[in-house]
Amino acid sequence: MLTVKDIAIQLKTSEQHVRSLIRTKTLIGSRVGRQWIVKPKDLEGFIKKSNFYPAPIDHPRSQSTTPKLKALSFFSGAMGLDLGLERAGIHVILACELDKACRKTIEANRPDLALLGDIWQYSSNDIREAARLNKKDDIDLIVGGPPCQAFSTAGSRRGFKDERGNVLLKYISIILELRPRYAVIENVRGLLSAPMSHRPHAKRGKDRPMLSTEELPGGALLYILKMLRKAGYGVSFNLYNAANFGSPQIRERVVIICNRDGEKVPYLTPTHSLDGSFGLPTWRTFKDAVVGLENIDHRHVNFPEDRLKYYRLLGPGQYWKHLPTDLQKKALGKSYYAGGGKTGFLRRLAWDRPSPTLVTHPAMPATDLSHPMENRPLSIEEYKRLQEFPDEWIVYGSLSDQYKQIGNAVPASLGEAIGKAILSHMNGKTETLFPGFNYSRYKNTDDISWEKSLTKITGK
Repeated sequence: MLTVKDIAIQLKTSEQHVRSLIRTKTLIGSRVGRQWIVKPKDLEGFIKKSNFYPAPIDHPRSQSTTPKLKALSFFSGAMGLDLGLERAGIHVILACELDKACRKTIEANRPDLALLGDIWQYSSNDIREAARLNKKDDIDLIVGGPPCQAFSTAGSRRGFKDERGNVLLKYISIILELRPRYAVIENVRGLLSAPMSHRPHAKRGKDRPMLSTEELPGGALLYILKMLRKAGYGVSFNLYNAANFGSPQIRERVVIICNRDGEKVPYLTPTHSLDGSFGLPTWRTFKDAVVGLENIDHRHVNFPEDRLKYYRLLGPGQYWKHLPTDLQKKALGKSYYAGGGKTGFLRRLAWDRPSPTLVTHPAMPATDLSHPMENRPLSIEEYKRLQEFPDEWIVYGSLSDQYKQIGNAVPASLGEAIGKAILSHMNGKTETLFPGFNYSRYKNTDDISWEKSLTKITGK
């Protein structure tokens, strides 16, 4: 029999919380004298039924043998990128993640990995020890998608250069200290245009000094590239739409691949195209992704009634502009007069197209993600399919936690394409190239054209 104290230690929670669980009969317990006791099988049943998982503590990798390919993951989240690498044949041996819900997800699905938390707390030696690597072990790959600060409003130049003020720079410093053969930096499109130092618009104009190089769009990325190249790394990057690699979702991300030998790794090899050009299959659709989910219990948040009454008037692929004209202003309220296309308002997904980019909550007014026909937001099960998590992948936390973890993930197909590109280069194989392929809907997003466009602006 387990006492309240025993359970609190096991669940890494307070004794008061355990007593509350017993009193509300959430956890089955019995009163013996002045204390509560619980049977081990009842505790086990509670953990499984309630999606409760004890908060994992930092720990080293459980396996003592050193794998042939040594890969480390940072800002691992729910491990979307890492699952993609696994599909390519690269299995990470260490995950580093601070978010509590994400850590539970990692521990539940990949308990053998080394698990670290706050990236600021570890030296390069700490990381090697956790991964059970000695100083002579060569690290093959480091991957990570550090959360970007809003560089365009970061303030002074010192705010970017002070490594404790910017987690992206901390990640770069880890790469330079551990010196892996390859490193991957995944980030949002805004990194391509983020200045290193932001000058408020009120201080710009005809009578003001011209913007310096560091205040121009792209200054932050240029600073990072100089750091990596100075350390001897060859760097290539592009803005990639995940739909071009088999993901049933339109999601554009900057992927920077660094090679310690100074060579540039070729761009990722697409597997799909919008219209079947280049002899490739067309993009996968929402319908392709959700096959088999028709007759299950979906877990999801709900729309408020004042939105549902409009959704009942919309069909697959439609949004607020497809409402009767006299209802459009009423449906959007003050947002009707805002700029832009407002395509995220009252948005139903189409069956025959990929999903829009998943957000961290599918029922926010300006970024609704509604099922094509049912009057509800997308479910957790549909989110997992669209981000290409296995159905059996356990995602811990509240519904909001789960939406956030899955919504922030890298689609597995994009992760797989990254892994294949690195393995091909590592093994001296030539990847299939598609000259003229539009990797995204934007221009000048690859390293060559991006730097040329920057040179035209700066003259340097």
